[in-house]
Amino acid sequence: MSVFQKVLLLGTGPAAVQLAVLLKKQGDSQVGIVGRESVRSAPFFSAVKQSNQRLSVHIQNEKHHRLAGECVLDHVFCGYETVAGEWDTLILAVTADAYIEVLKQLGPQIVRKASRVVLVSPTFGSASLIRQFFTELQAEAEVISFSTYLGDTRWLEGSPSHQVITTGVKKKVFIGSTHTPSAAVQAIGELYEQVGIELVAMDTPIEAETRNISLYVHPPLFMNEFSLRVVFGEEKVKKYVYKMFPEGPITQEVISDMLGQWKEITGVVEKLGLKAVNLLQFMTDDNYPVRPESLSRHEIEHFPYFEPIRQSYLLYIRYTSLLVDPFSEPDEDGKYFDFSAVPIRTMFVNKAGEWDIPRMPKEDYYRVKIIRGIAAHLGADCPKMDKFIATYERKLEEAASRLAGAALSDAFRVQSFENDVQMICRELGKARDYAVNRHNQ
Repeated sequence: MSVFQKVLLLGTGPAAVQLAVLLKKQGDSQVGIVGRESVRSAPFFSAVKQSNQRLSVHIQNEKHHRLAGECVLDHVFCGYETVAGEWDTLILAVTADAYIEVLKQLGPQIVRKASRVVLVSPTFGSASLIRQFFTELQAEAEVISFSTYLGDTRWLEGSPSHQVITTGVKKKVFIGSTHTPSAAVQAIGELYEQVGIELVAMDTPIEAETRNISLYVHPPLFMNEFSLRVVFGEEKVKKYVYKMFPEGPITQEVISDMLGQWKEITGVVEKLGLKAVNLLQFMTDDNYPVRPESLSRHEIEHFPYFEPIRQSYLLYIRYTSLLVDPFSEPDEDGKYFDFSAVPIRTMFVNKAGEWDIPRMPKEDYYRVKIIRGIAAHLGADCPKMDKFIATYERKLEEAASRLAGAALSDAFRVQSFENDVQMICRELGKARDYAVNRHNQ
C-alpha cells in the first residue's frame, strides 16, 4: 500500500473506523481522521482520546475475520479547519451531499496538495462534482469512486465510540478512476482481495457510480406515500422496507415505478455513452441471489428485452422470493429466516436536539434530485423521478408544518441542490466534448 503514504479520512462514522483499521492493518500508511466538531461527533472524539487514539473493529461472522482488528491513529483532528500537514490521499467517508461542504471547510491549502480523492459512498455524478471543484481551485487530483461501501458497519454499543462491528460484507464492489491505469486502484484491489472482496474496475468513476443498487431501489421503496407516512410518524404500526403491502410498501404500483425509474436512469446513462445496468441481473448476481426455481438464468439475462408487463412480473417475483432468505436453513417448524423484516425508520430527535430524518430517505432525496438535474441538462423526461420528488417534498412540508415551533434540522427544507447539479453538468459537458473530439480525430 506504499502508494498511500499519508491518508486522511474525512468523516467520523463507523465506515471511517473500519477503513482506518483496514488501511493500518494491511499497509504501512500514516492515517489521520477528521470530522465536524458537533454534538453528534463529541462522543466519538472523547472515546478516541480516552483510548489513546486506538480504534477497534469487531465482526459478527467469523468468515469476515480479516476485517477485524485494531489500530492506533497517527493524527486526530476535531474540526475540518484544524487539519494540518500534507495528505496525499483524502478519503471522503461522509454522505455524498456533504462532499463540497466538507472540502471547503478543509481549506484550499490542504485540498490542493492531495494527489487523489477517494469517494466511499458516492452517488451518480459525485466524481464529476469533485473534479469540477478541483478545476475551480485550479488544482488537479485523481478522483476514485467506489460503487458503494464494502459492507455494513455500525457502532459496537449503538452509539459513537472508538469501536465498531462489521455485520455484513459485500462479495463484489465496483471502482472507477479518472486516471487509467491507476496505481491507486491496483493497490485498493490488492487490499480488497486480501479481505475476500472482489473489486471490479470500470473505465470511469461514473460507471462505478451506476453500480449502486440503492440508486435503483431506494427511491421507489422510500419516496412513496406508504413509506413516508411511516418516516414522518403518521403510521403508528411498524412497517418493513422489503415486505408486500400491507406489511410494507411493495405493490404493483411501486414495482411499476421501480421499473420506470430504471428505464429513466438507463436513458441518462446511455445519453452519456455509458453501458446501462441490467436491473434484474444486477439485483440477483451482484446483490442478493434467489433460487433458480424462482428466476431462471434466461429470465435474468434477457430481462432488458422483455415487454414491460413481464419485466414488472419478474421484479415482483424477485421481491416475493426474498421475503425469506431462500438459502437459510428452516427451523423445526419449516420457517426460513425473515429476510425482509427491515423496519422503516422514523424521524427522530438528533443529538443536537433537532427533529431529523433517517438516512433513508434523506440520502435518496439528494440522489434523485441530482440525477434528475443531470437528466434535465440532457433533455430527458423523467416522470417517475418527478413523482418521487413531488411526493417527498409534499410529505416533507406537511411534516414541517405539524412540527411548527420545534427545532428542525436542515433535512426538513425543500432543496434544489442546484449548485451541485451545475458543477456536475459542467464537468460532464467537458467529458462529452473530449469524447467527441477524440472520435473525430
